[in-house]
Amino acid sequence: MLSKRAGRTSPPTGCSSVGSGRQYSTITQAIDALGSGTSAACIFIYPGTYTVADGVSIRYKGPLTLYGSTPDANQVTFTRNKGSYDAGSLDASSTFNIVSSNFRAYNINFRNTYGSQGQAVAVTANGDKQGYYACGFYGYQDTLYAKSGRQYYSNCYVEGAVDFIFGFAAAWFGECTVASNGGGYITASSRGTTADDVWYVFDHSTIRAATGHNLAGKVFLGRPWRVLARVIYQNSVLTDVVHPEGWTTMAQGATPEFREFQNTGAGSNTAQRKWLTSPTTAGVSKSQLWGSDWGTWIDTTW
Repeated sequence: MLSKRAGRTSPPTGCSSVGSGRQYSTITQAIDALGSGTSAACIFIYPGTYTVADGVSIRYKGPLTLYGSTPDANQVTFTRNKGSYDAGSLDASSTFNIVSSNFRAYNINFRNTYGSQGQAVAVTANGDKQGYYACGFYGYQDTLYAKSGRQYYSNCYVEGAVDFIFGFAAAWFGECTVASNGGGYITASSRGTTADDVWYVFDHSTIRAATGHNLAGKVFLGRPWRVLARVIYQNSVLTDVVHPEGWTTMAQGATPEFREFQNTGAGSNTAQRKWLTSPTTAGVSKSQLWGSDWGTWIDTTW
């Protein structure tokens, strides 16, 4: 993943640092040092692959930004091998469990290497006004738990196979790459009532197979985790990985809202779609998704 800015290879002013021989040797130490304060804080992580056997929990009550070192591509990866069955829950299996609002992460890769054995989360994003910029999320089943709150994913890479973007957040994926490493389902939205004004919006993104995988026609755009799932792909490239029917079912009695608008690519033909809500004459806007103040909390340079 390339940074849209000039590279960042040293801590911005005022940031603590993580890495061998640095201020803190682990990200958990750096987070713990923030204590119970509410002031804006930032942490810079030097290059490396950091194994977090017990996962990382972020519950800081102030604005927090994590920066991964990047000359022109991500050099920081956090990795864990833990499934939800062994951990006790989806959240507990996460490589990072982020229960903070006003959180940002730049140029960091998050991996759960549990593989195809079952559910295992790379990131649980469970806070309002969270932003992820040029980050990578890698797993197989339940990679990214976009659980709750308003969330922005810009120029990110998300990889998995089964329900690998799931949850209840009002999440916008802009200029992202969504890559399948097995046949399955990209989204599993858990919207459950008409009062829930949430969407998963994929805008100007690319839906494709992960490198080394031949998955033509084997990937569904989504299935409903809850009965009123709501997802739209708009202005995006849908490659031949997309199953001609596009969507499928999961929750009993579901009446999902699944939309497609102005997409291109070999998988964008909607003639054989099932469960597709139509007609769709306009895309979803950020104001519709988040309200009119969205420009105050996302990084608009990405």
